[in-house]
Amino acid sequence: MAVRKMSYVDVKVPNRAGTAAQVLRGLQEGRVNLLAFTGFPDKGGKSQIDLVTADMAGVRRVAKKNGWKLGKVKRGFLITGTDQIGAVYRHVKRLADARINMTAVDATCAGNGRFGAILWVKAKDYARAARALKAS
Repeated sequence: MAVRKMSYVDVKVPNRAGTAAQVLRGLQEGRVNLLAFTGFPDKGGKSQIDLVTADMAGVRRVAKKNGWKLGKVKRGFLITGTDQIGAVYRHVKRLADARINMTAVDATCAGNGRFGAILWVKAKDYARAARALKAS
């Protein structure tokens, strides 16, 4: 299993059908490769979309072209590995043992016996979490 440090940025968009598709289309047209993408409702009729990529400059370029207001760059962890019982638990337990609270975690199977997860912690806990997770 691999735990990678990741950078991501969020964009707030109207909570309407098709808005995520517009964001993804813009990124595709701008040739920006995403490592992960997640979205969820926010307050005030908005949704938050998190864009995880190794090409933050590309995201900024596409955002400027499309008039998107990006949040500040934040960090988290991208976990990939063989899908097996307890795959995510191992990582969550490492943080629990280090007394580090997770802000959020999303995990899914990826087919062909693989899984992936995104894990967030508070900025003040990031360095300790990276050590606990043995992130590269």
